[in-house]
Amino acid sequence: MNKGQRDNIAAITGASAGIGLALTRKLLSENWQVVALNRSDFPPDDSIIQEAVQRGWLRIYKTDDLADYAALRRALEEIKHKEQRIDILFNNAGGSFSKLSYSKQEREYHYELMTVVPYIILMELKELIKSGRLKTVINTSSSALKFTKEFTIANLERPKTFRKLLGPYAASKLALSLWTQSIAPQLAKDDIKIRSVDPGGNNTLRKGGKSGLPLVVTLLMKLFFSPPTHGASRLYEGALGQHRNETGVFLLKDQVAELKFKDQARNVLERIHAIYEHEFCLSP
Repeated sequence: MNKGQRDNIAAITGASAGIGLALTRKLLSENWQVVALNRSDFPPDDSIIQEAVQRGWLRIYKTDDLADYAALRRALEEIKHKEQRIDILFNNAGGSFSKLSYSKQEREYHYELMTVVPYIILMELKELIKSGRLKTVINTSSSALKFTKEFTIANLERPKTFRKLLGPYAASKLALSLWTQSIAPQLAKDDIKIRSVDPGGNNTLRKGGKSGLPLVVTLLMKLFFSPPTHGASRLYEGALGQHRNETGVFLLKDQVAELKFKDQARNVLERIHAIYEHEFCLSP
């Protein structure tokens, strides 16, 4: 396997479409190696991607459902067995869904996928990150979090109502940014920095797919939103830009922004850590 002078290694979840794909292509163009953890396949007609796979610059690990703990465990074990280090972890996988649905663990699916699973991935890959050069974790958040009006752990796990984008999706992104803030001092003991980043408005609609977005947002996205390269640049800057030495912060338009419900940050972290310990680590 010829990796040439590609000294830096990034791990990206949800790397095969949208912002994740744009970020993968950007990093490959800047001589990075990329470890991808995906549910779907990369575009077969993307010459940059296919060359990177052939040369070993892009290494792909697959799981049908990141929120299925058995499948996720198999993929993470494979990564830990085959990879030697990770310089930056981009916890990017996610999505906005069109109706209320639940994971195999019987928790609301946005919350499971975008709040709990990034924590599991961080914990499982922590030793690889500690072995890395940059020791950085970037969690993809969203400015939608500012629309959250009520916030409790119980409502995160089993919402009483459902709204597209501004309901469980927004609350789950807020919870992600809250635990990012809360865990920062703990990770700092291992010289690991962690930040959550809003990638801004991006047109990530897929042909034939249900977006889970309100109709007006879908129309605005088609007409006015930036291509996914915009979001990829935001995540890249969040990792390597002017805030690279800060930890625990939420970056909105490349500026540190305040979070709502900061008093709940420790509660969120404790809850998802309990899920990790008692469900992910102990389940067969």
